[in-house]
Amino acid sequence: MPVVSRKVIVELPAEAMFALVDGVEAYPEFLPWCAGVEVFGRTCAETHARIDIDFHGLRSHVATRNRNEPPEWIHLALADGPFEHLAGHWHIRPLGPGGSSVEFHLEYAFTSRAMEKVLGPVFGHVVQTLVERFVERAEAVKAGGASLPARPFIPAIVPVVPVAQDVPVTPEAPATLPPVVPP
Repeated sequence: MPVVSRKVIVELPAEAMFALVDGVEAYPEFLPWCAGVEVFGRTCAETHARIDIDFHGLRSHVATRNRNEPPEWIHLALADGPFEHLAGHWHIRPLGPGGSSVEFHLEYAFTSRAMEKVLGPVFGHVVQTLVERFVERAEAVKAGGASLPARPFIPAIVPVVPVAQDVPVTPEAPATLPPVVPP
């Protein structure tokens, strides 16, 4: 299973870097292989979105349901795409008021060897260069040549329920989920 780990230091506060990574709506502006995005739902604690990939005419997509712990963690989990497994995280640590340490970790496996042969080189290139693209965007934001993405609230399709919550489910007493509260 391929694993990608990168760690860099950027001259952008952790809160701003978190906004940049979580601001999937702006990805087509600075990720050259990103053909589009669709945000299915967003709360303070979760972003559920699809990224369309077009690399020299080879097209695919990946949808993730990311658990957010602003401004330090974004935990990536596969929702849809040509993968049997895809999981990882962004860990953004503050380094004073004007900088942050950014760690990206991702592990993935395609659904089949045929899919890996076709999409493996493309996805490998995408994830190997991803952090560099975010560093370039952070530099552009710092220099005033780009702005941080505006992230509108989009109600989540499925409410986010904390994992630690123990909700008994029986035919007589179905689970009731807490309401989604906008930020």
